[in-house]
Amino acid sequence: MNQNPIVITIDGPTASGKGTVAHRVAKHLGFQYLDSGALYRLTALLAIWRQVDLEDESAVAALARSLPCRFQHGHVLLDGQDVTDAVRAEAIGVAASRIAVLPAVRQALTDLQVSFRQPPGLVADGRDMGTVIFPDANLKIFLTASAEARAQRRYKQLIEKGIPANMEDLVKDLTERDARDSARATAPLKPAPDAQILDTSEMTADQAVQQVLEWYANAQKT
Repeated sequence: MNQNPIVITIDGPTASGKGTVAHRVAKHLGFQYLDSGALYRLTALLAIWRQVDLEDESAVAALARSLPCRFQHGHVLLDGQDVTDAVRAEAIGVAASRIAVLPAVRQALTDLQVSFRQPPGLVADGRDMGTVIFPDANLKIFLTASAEARAQRRYKQLIEKGIPANMEDLVKDLTERDARDSARATAPLKPAPDAQILDTSEMTADQAVQQVLEWYANAQKT
């Protein structure tokens, strides 16, 4: 076991449920929580606000290096504005996936993500937490689910928020985003060699949380 604060990483594709599971695990253990995807979404949202071309790697990276964001009492603040709902919009998710392939942007956000590793521990969710950001994590999870199962979850979330959604479009978007994230040259979406694979296609969030906690308890015994 290393001497740094404990880290549990939960990686996986879009809408796999990793955010919900990671947040609940962190709350149960009393650990810090990092939603790394939110940092990319916030950078994309800020770029759109400031009319920065998402293909302009150096300009987007400059925004990422001085990202004016805060996570406070379950709310996400960007440049002083509450963007908790705005940052979850589908268009922002697509934009975040586009800038996530840019090496300079990923590098700019790396230090910020590492700074979340504080006592007593951290649960970090994303796409490269276990492979790139915290390769020495105490427990690595790769949480996945079929595109159809993920689309159903996203559809339910959007409808509950009063946002129109189309299942066929959601499946298409998720499939395309998976391909883009898996094929990128920098930090592609893939399980760490020592990650536990957790397919949640047929699981509830509570069942997934329980499995992660069991794996963590077992890891602490070794």
